[in-house]
Amino acid sequence: MNERLNKRFESDKRKRDIWRLNTSRGISPLKTISRDFTNRPGAGHKLMAVKMASAHSARGFGGSNNYIGGNYGMTSQYIGFRPKTNSSPGCFKNDYSNHYIHSGILPVRYIRNAKQQVEGYPKLQRLCRLKEQQIRKYATVPFGARVKTENMVKTLNSWVHNYHLQFDVIMIGALSENQLLYPILSQLPIDKLAAKPGFLFIWASTQKISELSRLLNDPSSWAKRFRRSEELIFVPVDKNSPYYPTEANIPEKQILEELQWHCWMCITGTVRRSTDKELIHCNINTDFAVENQSTGNSAVPNQIYEVAENFSNSTRRLHIIPTSTGLDHPVKMRPGWVIVSPDVILDNFNPERYEKELGAVGQRIPLTNDIEQLRPKTPN
Repeated sequence: MNERLNKRFESDKRKRDIWRLNTSRGISPLKTISRDFTNRPGAGHKLMAVKMASAHSARGFGGSNNYIGGNYGMTSQYIGFRPKTNSSPGCFKNDYSNHYIHSGILPVRYIRNAKQQVEGYPKLQRLCRLKEQQIRKYATVPFGARVKTENMVKTLNSWVHNYHLQFDVIMIGALSENQLLYPILSQLPIDKLAAKPGFLFIWASTQKISELSRLLNDPSSWAKRFRRSEELIFVPVDKNSPYYPTEANIPEKQILEELQWHCWMCITGTVRRSTDKELIHCNINTDFAVENQSTGNSAVPNQIYEVAENFSNSTRRLHIIPTSTGLDHPVKMRPGWVIVSPDVILDNFNPERYEKELGAVGQRIPLTNDIEQLRPKTPN
């Protein structure tokens, strides 16, 4: 045992001496250690770190923006590599916090799979493609109802009493701070519009999370029929993002910024994933989303719409945006959804036409063998 330890110590010491000697001569560390790393399974990340650190050290350490890409994702950026002090030489790590101090670029910008969360999982990628095709096939035409804020309660009540409309998936709010209006939201007939069982997605910024909690805990409102089940998080990449909360002013004594958005998913009625697969189906999305190239510029990011569409097999979907979102957050149409907003681009909703559309596509997306074999399932 002692002999093996002594040999290992001498080998490590010899490698450190060679490292120091070559570095002092200006020789790239790759010439001495790449042979060791390339033949070791699972050590590819070390070799990549050494390659990037070698290129970085040739220019000098620091927070220079010359090595930081300006777009989303992590492609060929060098993020302030520094050597580990208590590990083998040649092993480097990314110090995103230190880089943020020098450059002001948030670490969230360098998440590699922000656009494609199932990257590296072929079966899940195929499942996502099949679900996307199926949802598009069984979606109604995009409907929009342009309704002023003061008339929203009256309009929705007329849908309930005159046309008996109900929806299985309801979303409230958008990524704009003026959406969480307690007096208006508490009067909306959500309990009558929501089918049972049904799902509710409601938005709030971090600054207004207490108001959202107050709304959903009010025993005198429709919220008593819903129970909170999940929480989705959406994070903008920087202050130039259209989704950056304008009220995220940092207090003088506070170090961290509260810039994320929260979407609470609530359930009414009883649903079991193992048995109610015709309603609650394919929960393959993560509950954490980051702004990327595919996010676009709309009142709600596409990623969150996709979460609701994949989660439920229902085709009856309603999105209520209580107040104006402004030019920075245009309310765009989306197939399969009825969007109610003062700023919706197209005002084409007709309850009778909507019922005919539902009759054509059906109220549930049919199950297919390919998707059933690939989707995650809860044991019976």
